[in-house]
Amino acid sequence: MLKNYETVFIMTPVLSDEQMKEAVAKFQKLLKDKGAEIVHEDHWGLRKLAYAIQKKTSGFYHLIEFKAEGPVINDLEIAFKRDERILRFLTVALDKHAVAYNEKKRVNKAAAAAEAKAEA
Repeated sequence: MLKNYETVFIMTPVLSDEQMKEAVAKFQKLLKDKGAEIVHEDHWGLRKLAYAIQKKTSGFYHLIEFKAEGPVINDLEIAFKRDERILRFLTVALDKHAVAYNEKKRVNKAAAAAEAKAEA
């Protein structure tokens, strides 16, 4: 039985654009290789951190929403811990209400983008 999960990770700000994309691709591949289905991704870009982590005050945030079996989470988190590019990560299981909220948010965002495009 596949459960819904969402993981957000923060990468060190010293990465080039290419290195950042490579890190994201590594975790996408790990998820797909373990049989996970990626539902949605969102790159939040460079953001200021609430407090310094490893003497860094900003980081690249990336969110991946996916469906997977429970043991996949352990493998993903071990990969995060072993990768020196990752400052912090958080993976949460989503209940049916969170999944519905995320879908509604994506639909509203797409509608707003379409509306903005139509006005332009």
